[in-house]
Amino acid sequence: MRSSSTKHLAQARRVFAKNQSMLRTSDAIRLGIHPRTLYSLRDKGQIEQISRGLYRLKSAKPLANPDWATVAAKIPRGVICLISALSHHGLTTQVPHTIDIALPSHSRVPKLDYPPIRIFWFSDPAFSSGVDTFTADGVTVRVYSPEKTIADCFKYRNKIGLDVAIEALKSYLERSKKPNLKLVLKFAELNRVQKIMRPYLEAMM
Repeated sequence: MRSSSTKHLAQARRVFAKNQSMLRTSDAIRLGIHPRTLYSLRDKGQIEQISRGLYRLKSAKPLANPDWATVAAKIPRGVICLISALSHHGLTTQVPHTIDIALPSHSRVPKLDYPPIRIFWFSDPAFSSGVDTFTADGVTVRVYSPEKTIADCFKYRNKIGLDVAIEALKSYLERSKKPNLKLVLKFAELNRVQKIMRPYLEAMM
């Protein structure tokens, strides 16, 4: 019995190792790890609970970007947006105190103990447009492009501040070697904020 248990634990550790050393409970079970084996790994200190329903191998090297990796692993459908996306692209002086996440309208509210998140509900095609990806600690993170983020900031200006949106647009024009104004205006039209954004854009040109 002990030999069989040890074998199951070793197999489970290998499954974790093949998946960036981090798994949600549902994914672990789907990949063949029995819940009893999962909790045994936890109780033996071989995996640690990063957040509710999210575990990581204790032997794995420390995460360089734990907040990004945790959010992306726990909410794979989510897209980093607004101030968090601006920060990622270097287009704001704001210091994010939460991670802004876009989810499709009518989605289930995710449960996440840490890091703190702020949910914004996007309808299609706005939700699925302008999505880029990058890798944080082996986990694929979805984030809106600079152009889409600027348009989103003007759309949500009453929640994040018009000054934040204007600063982002100005920073984009100053820092981008080849600012794609057509793309900015395309997303502004998608978000129905082109009439609001255009005067600021023309004043900065």
